[in-house]
Amino acid sequence: MSELHDRPTVDELVVAVREFLERDVMPTTEGRVQFHTRVAVNVLGMVERELALGSGQAAAHAAGLARLGLADDAELAAAIRTGALDDRYDEVVGFVRQTVRAKLEVANPKYLES
Repeated sequence: MSELHDRPTVDELVVAVREFLERDVMPTTEGRVQFHTRVAVNVLGMVERELALGSGQAAAHAAGLARLGLADDAELAAAIRTGALDDRYDEVVGFVRQTVRAKLEVANPKYLES
């Protein structure tokens, strides 16, 4: 992160807001306000995880697409639809699993616990 904006960093700001909502607002509210506070806490958790993991995940995703000889997800979907990658089935499945895992690591890592 650039030092242009000093502290608090974006990461620190997101954590502070999430913790305030989680610790101070949620316990003192009920009904609709508490529900929306819970949603906001979850969204901020996703933002935290994307800030922490996103650039590495994006690089890994781009590298995986490049290994398959594709430019983007639209090309991947088209190649799967047409059967152009059928001879590389295991590689494609591995890449798609890696992609789904990366999405879950940000969206809701609890789904990866088993």
